[in-house]
Amino acid sequence: MLPKPAQSASPGLHLNFEIIEPYPLTIEKHHVSSDADYRVEKMKFAKKGDKTTVLYNDKITIKNIPPAAWDYIVNGKAALDWVMERQGVKTDKDSGIVNDANDWAIETMHNPRYPLELFCRVVRVSLETLKIVDNLPKLDIFTAE
Repeated sequence: MLPKPAQSASPGLHLNFEIIEPYPLTIEKHHVSSDADYRVEKMKFAKKGDKTTVLYNDKITIKNIPPAAWDYIVNGKAALDWVMERQGVKTDKDSGIVNDANDWAIETMHNPRYPLELFCRVVRVSLETLKIVDNLPKLDIFTAE
């Protein structure tokens, strides 16, 4: 009989990422007065080479992103890069079909702030995952000689 797995302080970190507490980033808001002000077209870095600040839109800036958060890689790309790439508006060149994450946030999640909150949650997931990985025991792997 196999032993029961140890209980984690944060069960389902990856499975329940949409309900974990967002990482406390600095969110600067400029004249944000309604849910419409949370619309995101394309997130981008404030300065080339500086990943500590992301321009969410022309009214919201995300600051103090820990550099280590970019070290959590999924399929060859930082998880935060995936969020920045997917949470916005894109039009397929061939079909003309518009993929708008804002529509999904409002219609499915019933939360126009979802893309911003997702970014903050993925920062937490990234940092917590890296802590777990860093505390794993080293593998003793033998190589053929």
